Amino acid sequence: MGVGRSAVVAALAAVLGVSGCAAGNGSTTPTTPTAASGSASSAAPLGLNDPKKKELAMQLVSSAENSSLDWQAQYGYLEDIKDGRGYTGGIIGFCSGTGDMLELVEAYRAAAPATNSVANNLAKYLPALKKVNGTTSHAGLGAGFEAAWTAAGADPAFRQAQDAERDRVYFDPAVNQAKADGLGTLGQFIYYDAIVMHGPGEDAESFGGIRAAAMAKASTPSQGGDETRYLEAFFTARIAVMKTEEAHADTSRIDDAQRVFLTAGNLNLDPPLEWQTYGDDYHLP
Repeated sequence: MGVGRSAVVAALAAVLGVSGCAAGNGSTTPTTPTAASGSASSAAPLGLNDPKKKELAMQLVSSAENSSLDWQAQYGYLEDIKDGRGYTGGIIGFCSGTGDMLELVEAYRAAAPATNSVANNLAKYLPALKKVNGTTSHAGLGAGFEAAWTAAGADPAFRQAQDAERDRVYFDPAVNQAKADGLGTLGQFIYYDAIVMHGPGEDAESFGGIRAAAMAKASTPSQGGDETRYLEAFFTARIAVMKTEEAHADTSRIDDAQRVFLTAGNLNLDPPLEWQTYGDDYHLP
């Protein structure tokens, strides 16, 4: 996913570009929550599964990815932000170089009626998406693909496909694992934002590896540990990974947003919320 999709991103993408395209190992196989004893935080049983809290999560991520709280305006977004992952597009930064964009277009074509000409037009690029997967190449894509993607952004079936893939690959695995670890709403969001950027793999640079590194330093609440201490350990582990890659090196989305909520003790992610991301101020009443 991209940071601030504006003229600022065009100038600073090499420094601020981030990706939700399974950045670690390129796999979009969702992380399976591990078994955990104990119960999740009782402060908010639904956590991010509460529709209002899920909406907050979408807006928070969009503030970092799109420099906007209007995440629903991003279905038709498509750009190469020069982060080494080819095209980045849609509400969660599906990428042509990491497999999740391919899976999205396949799911869209499968779900849309056979007579849907918009879906058919985008599906024409499936062979090219398969060939460029794992690379930065635009071969076989280019202007035609860009136009087809933008047109599909207005199709309710494409929007539904993006929502479903976001939930299947990123949101549901993150929230389920956070609940298994005994984390409340803020912790669930922290996991979600991490899996969006780093991908759901288990290697050291993916979500699973970051979680493992955090657990080596602090116990999760389900293991009897302190929630705040564990989340600080998770921040430390994630920031260490981010700083190994230039495109992820700016840690504002943690330092000026997530850590602000944690320091305030807002483990339930209750509004009003005030934060900054990459120098921009945001407020949710």
